[in-house]
Amino acid sequence: MENMGARRPFTAPRPRAVPSYVLLVHILRRRQMLSRAFLSASFLLYLLVPSVLGQVSLPNPPILPPGAETGAQPSSSSSTPNPQWSTLLGNLLYFYEAQRSGRLPSSKRVSWRNDSVVNDGQDVNLDLSGGYYDAGGMDRLAISSDFTHAASDYIKCTFPLSFTIMSVCWGANDFGKGYDMANQTAYLDDMLRWGLDWLIKAHPSPNTLYVQVANADLDNAYWGGDLNIPDHRPSYQINDTSPGTDAAAGAAAAFAACSSLYANRGLGSSYSTPASLHNSTYADTLLNHAQQLYSFAVGATGGQQEYHKSVPEAGTAYASSSYTDELTMAALMLAWASNSSTLYNQAVSDYQQFGLGGQDMVFNWDSKTPGLAVLFAQLAQAEPSLAGNLSGWQTEAEQYFDRIVNLQGRPSLTKGGLLWYDGDSDEASLNPALNAAMLLTRYAQIASTPDKKSSYLNFAQNQINYALGKNPMSAPYVVGSNPNSPANPHSAMASGGNDINNLDTSPEQEAYVLYGAVVGGPDKRDRFYDIRSDWPETEVALDYNAPMLTLAAMQVLSESSDPYFTALQDGAYAKVKPSGTPCDPAFPCKSGLSRGAKIAIGVVVSVVGLALVSGAAYATYVWRLRRSRSYKH
Repeated sequence: MENMGARRPFTAPRPRAVPSYVLLVHILRRRQMLSRAFLSASFLLYLLVPSVLGQVSLPNPPILPPGAETGAQPSSSSSTPNPQWSTLLGNLLYFYEAQRSGRLPSSKRVSWRNDSVVNDGQDVNLDLSGGYYDAGGMDRLAISSDFTHAASDYIKCTFPLSFTIMSVCWGANDFGKGYDMANQTAYLDDMLRWGLDWLIKAHPSPNTLYVQVANADLDNAYWGGDLNIPDHRPSYQINDTSPGTDAAAGAAAAFAACSSLYANRGLGSSYSTPASLHNSTYADTLLNHAQQLYSFAVGATGGQQEYHKSVPEAGTAYASSSYTDELTMAALMLAWASNSSTLYNQAVSDYQQFGLGGQDMVFNWDSKTPGLAVLFAQLAQAEPSLAGNLSGWQTEAEQYFDRIVNLQGRPSLTKGGLLWYDGDSDEASLNPALNAAMLLTRYAQIASTPDKKSSYLNFAQNQINYALGKNPMSAPYVVGSNPNSPANPHSAMASGGNDINNLDTSPEQEAYVLYGAVVGGPDKRDRFYDIRSDWPETEVALDYNAPMLTLAAMQVLSESSDPYFTALQDGAYAKVKPSGTPCDPAFPCKSGLSRGAKIAIGVVVSVVGLALVSGAAYATYVWRLRRSRSYKH
């Protein structure tokens, strides 16, 4: 990753018998060669065994989102679990069901969703149906300086999906009891398996990973429902000769994080017990895929490189800036999942070798670095026989978090109180803030002093409150949570429209409520316009919901009072809703003058300027002439 902040020296805990990078790759390859037949057979077995075995039974009757009006009704409860926080957690999970691709089960809760693109993978003779559609509508780079193209986002992308699943599994381990208390563990299991089972399909052999299904450029030409998605959906892969280190390592980290969750590997007494998903067979399946993908990431014969260099089509929406953070995160997550000191030491070595310490960046699908010191510290605290030097990793993590809470370096606050990173918060402003709040909440449990713990939790709570309505717009930025929630999320499916040239008026009102969707968020002046085509503010995406899930689970676990939005009555947002349009990539800033007016002004300025220059020259000539005459006299 590019270092956005000042780099400082960092002394990591001294590794114990750290093997060299080359030696580790050699070991992995040697093991693979010695057990090639066993690995091939076991891999096929893992693919053939249906992972649905052992899945937690879904509630019957199903739990459905209540109407938004209930979010304006304070609860009478003064204990945990608070029913409003439990409902919010359930709605956040419900959003993922609305994003499902493929054949939907009979237990589906989103009545307006249909089976879709069931033939994905047919072009490569594989079943790549299922999984999740990435977002609601706008491929992030499908714009130019003079043209904004809003379109539906029915592509399936491994790289951001892996980050989303890793984040959710990590959070369900830290604060998993919150899911149990809210009666949402079965839906958590359902949500995770829908994504994990697709990732398993996308990894059909040890050194092959499908990183995208559907072409973003073709996808951008379609805005409409799930029944008429264009059929031409090519499948893109990385492999041994055309590698993608970041995508392979990112998927490995997701599988490893979820393996720890399903294996019930908690992180010690500072955290809750993991969500009640214990299933050792499924945990082993996930660990097998994680190990193979990590081996592929470090040992591909094509070398190490960003995945979009092998698959340029993936760069349209999710180009990666580096593979070093994914490689380090994969080693660390695998060390936790397999209790491997070798992999732990490799993660420490990578952290040092790649210069990942002291960076001042956000945590998101492309940037995992801020999470590394947190997980290093968690493992040092929970697994001292595996990891070491808790104080060293606390120092590393706290220097990053202190810069956030003290607003030093890149971080700043909007006037309304939203954490802001120029360059990262300009689109989907809530995402950097909520990911920071998630990391702060996670780390605060093992902070070095009570004061730091209190400071981190208070800052995180302010970001949660902002996202849930304590902001200048009086808008909770989770769809369907309150009457003042966004009414026009940028979602092709939920909108019910099919006119790509009139997204905001066709139809006037969204056909369906996309319950639980976290939208992009307001601009730097805390303004939110709630315009369907304004994807920087109203876009929805898999990774946008991920941090709020962990934060909501933590609130269920510990908070007896209601979310802030219960204090907001219908009409609060309408009173302060800004007029006009925003100034962002979807609505480029305008001066208000037509092209003809600008030309006319230019002509006038030029003529006036020429007249002034000519007058000044004539005055100078006359002055010099008079002066020369005076000398003669």
